[in-house]
Amino acid sequence: MQAIKETFYISHGSPMLLIDETTPARGFLQKWKTEVFPQRPSAILIISGHWDTEFPSVNVVPLNDTIYDFYGFPKFLYKLKYPAPAAPDLARRVKELLEASGIERVDEDRTRGLDHGAWVPLMLMYPEADIPVCQLSVSGHRDGTFHYEMGKALAPLKEEGVLIIGSGSATHNLRTARWDAGGDVPWAVEFISWLKDSLLNGRYEEVNKYEEKAPHAKMAHPWPDHLFPLHVAVGAAGDNAKAQVIHDSIRGGTMSYASFSFASHTPSSSSSPAL
Repeated sequence: MQAIKETFYISHGSPMLLIDETTPARGFLQKWKTEVFPQRPSAILIISGHWDTEFPSVNVVPLNDTIYDFYGFPKFLYKLKYPAPAAPDLARRVKELLEASGIERVDEDRTRGLDHGAWVPLMLMYPEADIPVCQLSVSGHRDGTFHYEMGKALAPLKEEGVLIIGSGSATHNLRTARWDAGGDVPWAVEFISWLKDSLLNGRYEEVNKYEEKAPHAKMAHPWPDHLFPLHVAVGAAGDNAKAQVIHDSIRGGTMSYASFSFASHTPSSSSSPAL
């Protein structure tokens, strides 16, 4: 299996992403295989902000059920299925790598399927649902550095053809969304501008400590669960990872769909000056 060079962080937004054709991120994800990442992975490891556990957990299941962990949406959405094959061997490999890195406890969940932070974007990215998927949780009581180190431990999976995707939202304060007013809210713009600038310039230590470093951090993320998948993706990219913005849009004034790719970059040695 061909090795994979990139890792990704996707802002998945609302489940309405599947049916609202006015959402720019929907078109972006639909073009995933043709314009963003045409390589076919052997399996997908997705880290979702909608699975928050005390200890890192992987779903070691024979089948991936579709979890409808959202409320008040059109009934049609609750009939959708994403029957991607499970990846129990990958789940055990994830556990092995995390424990080898020094994490003392990694749980195996033998009943959990894929939550909407996983299956909603994957339904647009890989609608055939024919690639095995394993899900890994975040731990909201930890910090960005913990999740970055988790990502570093998982980096060998790329050599095994595993596509690592963090799925969250670059901003995630649903109470502040303004669907009846035009214009993007300044605090959201300032936070996203800081995040993009920090990532593109490789200031990952600042991103790990975003609560202290970022403007409007608590407003953008009252809880950290939707940003921690980003830290895992950055860590898994490897040393000197270079970031790229692969999508950037805001809906409802404050809900950012900013998404990023990360690829390890080894600086080339400088040639000797001519004598």
